[in-house]
Amino acid sequence: MSSQFNQQAIESLRAQFPALNHPVNGGGPPVHFDNPAGTQVPQAVIDAVGHYYSTMNANSGGAFATSQRNDAMVEAARQIAADFLNAPDYHEIVFGPNMTTLSFGLSRALGKTLQAGDEIVLTMMDHDANIAPWLRIAEDYGLVVQWVDIKTADCTLDMDSLEAALTDRTKIVATVHASNAVGTINPVQQIAEMAHAAGAYYIVDAVQSAPHVPIDVQAIGCDFLLCSAYKFFGPHIGILWGKFELLESLPAYKVRPSKNVSPYRWETGTPSFETIAGTMAALEYLAKIGTTYSSNEAKHFPNFTGRRLDFKAGMTTMAAYERELVTHLIEVLQGLPGVAIAGITDPAHYHERVPTVVFTKQGHSPLEIATHLAQHDIYVWDGNYYALAIMNRLGKQESGGMVRVGLAHYNTHAEIDQLEAALKKL
Repeated sequence: MSSQFNQQAIESLRAQFPALNHPVNGGGPPVHFDNPAGTQVPQAVIDAVGHYYSTMNANSGGAFATSQRNDAMVEAARQIAADFLNAPDYHEIVFGPNMTTLSFGLSRALGKTLQAGDEIVLTMMDHDANIAPWLRIAEDYGLVVQWVDIKTADCTLDMDSLEAALTDRTKIVATVHASNAVGTINPVQQIAEMAHAAGAYYIVDAVQSAPHVPIDVQAIGCDFLLCSAYKFFGPHIGILWGKFELLESLPAYKVRPSKNVSPYRWETGTPSFETIAGTMAALEYLAKIGTTYSSNEAKHFPNFTGRRLDFKAGMTTMAAYERELVTHLIEVLQGLPGVAIAGITDPAHYHERVPTVVFTKQGHSPLEIATHLAQHDIYVWDGNYYALAIMNRLGKQESGGMVRVGLAHYNTHAEIDQLEAALKKL
């Protein structure tokens, strides 16, 4: 794709993020490599939250102006979220406190449809938000859990293990789209086909893929997909997409007076309207990247128009730039003595990973490294990042997990050089 995503563009985008330009300790701004746990937000998101409180702060369904403006905003936010995910209908967009809470609500509803002895397929790669809800209903309803292994050499999903886990009793398959720990992008379209061939629902955790690659629920073929706005430059709020007929038919847990139509029947209590407004602003920011920094979109995405085309183009352009960054990052880490990386390190397969890289360094615990980098105003995570299963599988949980460096489109090559310099001082 033809792109104008050059240094000038990156500087222009970074200028929109106050946190990226806020000095610390009397020096320069910090380096935010903590993005997988939550990205920074552009000024437009901050403004949208304030604008909500100033102009439409009311509950839903009223006959008066602020309530009507509130409801119009929420409808517009559902529509742009549907465009972002390429959902067929904006009524398939459910907002909630976070992905984990939405996962538990979904699992409880699905659990009511299952019988003792039915099987759930989970993977060693997933964040616990896509594991614990299913383990809980397995415990509650006497279900059997089948585990899919990973290939530890490059932390990709063992597809033979997945095939072996599927039986005629399989009712649910739940996998991550992109790992929040090792960055692997799973072949979700293939997994959807395998799950449906077994007669199972397929649930996708897209929290870590949404900031980095185009998401298309129709192309994936999944039944449900969840993500979080605070991972793609928005406020703290979660999103559930589901096929409309499933959202309508499943026994959602709700209070009696609330609407019994989707998506409202899934949104327990009063939604966080101000963060919905901020989510809309974050998505408008991403769409604008497509219109500003990509060209020849129709040539590459002939089946898309309007804002859906903008999202496809913008996210594809961002992914290309992030592959440049992750190439640089992995080269830097591989050049340091005693460093071991878990995950895909073959440049020919970087399209199969997001720019999240985990590593250990001989002689230093992950916490020691993260603390050292924090003293140099470089923010990274250590530990298991709630990806407990994969850390156990890699044998890292008992030794404190690993160090995670997570890049985003607003990061730079110069920041990676800063990381290298700081690590050399260990």
